[in-house]
Amino acid sequence: MHVFKHFITVCRHRRQVRKLCFKCGLIRQGLTHDLSKFSAAEFWSGAKYFQGNRSPQAKEREVIGFSAAWLHHKGRNKHHFEYWTDFADGKRVYVKMPARYLAEMICDRVAACKIYLKANYTDSSPLEYFEAKTDKEGMNRETCEQLRYFLTMLKDCGEKYTFNELKKFVKAEK
Repeated sequence: MHVFKHFITVCRHRRQVRKLCFKCGLIRQGLTHDLSKFSAAEFWSGAKYFQGNRSPQAKEREVIGFSAAWLHHKGRNKHHFEYWTDFADGKRVYVKMPARYLAEMICDRVAACKIYLKANYTDSSPLEYFEAKTDKEGMNRETCEQLRYFLTMLKDCGEKYTFNELKKFVKAEK
């Protein structure tokens, strides 16, 4: 069990997300991002399956076939597109994410790549992860297009430009 290492990683991730959220004007979301990771349902699983180079939830899935921590996390954090899944007439409905949560999701993805990839991080890393690992079928089509748009912008134009554009995007929806 890696309690201290997991705690430090969560704190580093939250600090990185906070910095990025502040660049988008998302002060409250930056301050409250991922607080559920300190709940018993998520924290102890994270410490048990900690590896340091990827999410403990991925390891938990490998070991037991699903991640109870992830099920808890995605149901409480609006910056995950999975939160925005509903059911109507017996079918799944993928709801478009509001701009502020889409922006927080981008901050989260960039921060996670920076934390796990360390010196190997580039501005193309979040787009590469999105293309290779994200279940795009389980995401609202417009949300998926917007996410790809901003991650491509990050790759092509850099962090400063992209987060200025995200700030405008969030303000335009208010």
